[in-house]
Amino acid sequence: MKSIPIRSIPTSSIEPVYSEAFVIRDVRTLMKDKDMVQDLHRHDFFFIMALQKAKGIHSIDFTDYRIGNRSVIFMRPGQVHQHTLKAGSTGYLVEFKADFYPSTNFAQQLVRRAGAASFYQPAAASFARLFSCLHQVTEEYGGRQEKYLDVIKANLDIFFIELIRNNPKTPTDRKAVYQMEQLDKFNALLEKHVATEKQASFYANEMNLTLFQLNTITHATVGKTCSAMITDYIMLEARRYLLATTNQVSQIAYHLGYDDVSYFIRFFKKHSGYSPEAFRNKFR
Repeated sequence: MKSIPIRSIPTSSIEPVYSEAFVIRDVRTLMKDKDMVQDLHRHDFFFIMALQKAKGIHSIDFTDYRIGNRSVIFMRPGQVHQHTLKAGSTGYLVEFKADFYPSTNFAQQLVRRAGAASFYQPAAASFARLFSCLHQVTEEYGGRQEKYLDVIKANLDIFFIELIRNNPKTPTDRKAVYQMEQLDKFNALLEKHVATEKQASFYANEMNLTLFQLNTITHATVGKTCSAMITDYIMLEARRYLLATTNQVSQIAYHLGYDDVSYFIRFFKKHSGYSPEAFRNKFR
């Protein structure tokens, strides 16, 4: 069973301790006047691309986003993506591990709320503020003066707050924030246990909630039952492996916890309209 290619932040000899946790790069320098074309893969870090001038397409978990001027891409660890970015694009690429950013509740909420959307196209004034933050981060990252990491994190705070202001769907009241926190916990548990646990009651118990409470949370945040979310996650993982690897359908079925391959094929076709092989042939 082959895994989906996972990329990590490259290690630098300049400062290996922090280079494995955070990096910011100039997009034009990175591209070297060539198109940037990347096949399906996933990251074990947060990935942000803020593009001042750009043209291309970015696919995140099989949703396509057309990239233009003043585009911001936000990806969470584990998501599968591919993209084509045309030569001449300008902006910044930011990559950081979860443990780089402060573990305070405030910081986690900022990252969670900013990451509620994968694609932003702010108005000119808002994008200018976002871009100014990243320019300051670049200066601090290159200069490495005293407390530069603190300055970087402070500017990231401002950057995330500005992003949140550009998404009217992000929660603001205490109840909505709590529900998003619980939804994140549910998603993390799905990622860890879905191959062996497919009953909604298991996840409710793990979260010390009743099934009614968990369903109330998922309805309020994504408009679905937790059972529907379990199905959606299984289907997402199946599509990821079908399109990003050459694994046989039987291997993918076993990986997702289905000993009966025929049942898995029927399950996949019911929820996608295609058999796994037909889906792979059509969309790969």
